Amino acid sequence: ASAALGRSLTAGLLLGANLKGDDLLTLRIFGDGPLGAIVVSANANGEVRGYVQEPHTDLEHTAEGKLPVGAAVGKGVLHISKDLGLKEPFTGSVELVTGEIAEDVAQYLFVSEQTPSAVALGVLVGPDGSVKASGGLIVQLLPGADEELLAHLEKSINHLPAISSLVARGLSPEDIVAEAVGGIEIDYLDRVPLRFKCNCTHKRVEGILVSLGKEEIENIMQEQGQAEVHCHFCGETYVFTSQELAVVLQEACQQ
Repeated sequence: ASAALGRSLTAGLLLGANLKGDDLLTLRIFGDGPLGAIVVSANANGEVRGYVQEPHTDLEHTAEGKLPVGAAVGKGVLHISKDLGLKEPFTGSVELVTGEIAEDVAQYLFVSEQTPSAVALGVLVGPDGSVKASGGLIVQLLPGADEELLAHLEKSINHLPAISSLVARGLSPEDIVAEAVGGIEIDYLDRVPLRFKCNCTHKRVEGILVSLGKEEIENIMQEQGQAEVHCHFCGETYVFTSQELAVVLQEACQQ
């Protein structure tokens, strides 16, 4: 579960780096494996949050000693939506190729955005289940790139060690990029610090309750007396007393 979520969070951050301002990217993976759904949201500011439906999923390593992320995810669909501040978000979907996340994101970029891409994602999980290292990269060719450059990059990326092992060795992002592109000179446009950030608030949750409608809110008041809403992203629990639910009900009736 840690490896699958870590790869998904990294993918969200990499894809979100192409956004602007308050634009938001949401990545959803719905597989039929024991992990269930994986949901990640990220923006251009290096802020990310995410969760996996069954976080205690733990499968045996493969014969090669690798984490069986593909088996844990299973077969299914990858959905990516971009909220660009327009009336409707841009949304694209592809069937999962392997469930290993990186290949699936590459397939999405090729099918939905017509952008051939090399995607590498890795999470190094220790024997105790803790994450020791995590990282990733996406390499895309600009229009007009020559065949010689393409061949060079393919050869270099195919020989690239696991991203997680490079991070564990202490290599910086710049070091990893240099190794991935095989010595090609790089101009760095920006450096963005990363952090987990959940935007849930009592007010936002109140809005969700209002959207349930008059009948559902009345049922909650009669059967439970209060409402508890748990945020899957950060674990925060919001409790609404009977008095607060009465206010919520009043707002729902006015809509």
